[in-house]
Amino acid sequence: MRADPVPALPVLLVEDDRLFAATLRLGLEAAGLQVFLAPSAEDALNLLDSVTVGLAIIDEGLPGCSGVEFAARLRERHGLPFIFLTACNQTGCIERAIGEGALAYLVKPVDVAQLLPMIFTAMARSAELADLRANRDQLQSALDQERDISVATGIVMARLDIEHRAAFDLLRRSARSSRRKLADVARELIVSRGSALQHETCAP
Repeated sequence: MRADPVPALPVLLVEDDRLFAATLRLGLEAAGLQVFLAPSAEDALNLLDSVTVGLAIIDEGLPGCSGVEFAARLRERHGLPFIFLTACNQTGCIERAIGEGALAYLVKPVDVAQLLPMIFTAMARSAELADLRANRDQLQSALDQERDISVATGIVMARLDIEHRAAFDLLRRSARSSRRKLADVARELIVSRGSALQHETCAP
């Protein structure tokens, strides 16, 4: 049977129970993972300024800052995927954790055998979500560029009193002559509200 792949990046364990954290860390490292340990949210944020990790494992009952509050800061500042360790198995606790974006939720006591599959699953899910966001951003960028080109073409049509095809060809020639992307020329024309339209580069 093929073993689960080990995450390429280290994991961050944020746990204030030092004995439990040390035991968990030793078990995870024995399984082949690199683990950074932080006893509080503040320590974890300071650590993340100097190291790169692929996943955070967060105790929900952190001193001075709840795991849920810390997760929100973690998402805003670092966009880091995370899973929760907690003593609370109530529906409200689970809903808050999932609402903050937790990829898994484990109720203590937790051992390495339980945690490892969750880590691998969360890392895989995080990679899938990152791919989806990248595809979404690429699609949105393409749509924005098409919209800008369409609007700019309309500006050229109105300014020069020409048909759509001729206006588009003028924009394309302008982009080629200036060695820029058509979308960039279109955006400049829109921002300038048509004043960037040069007769010598966009003459019929």
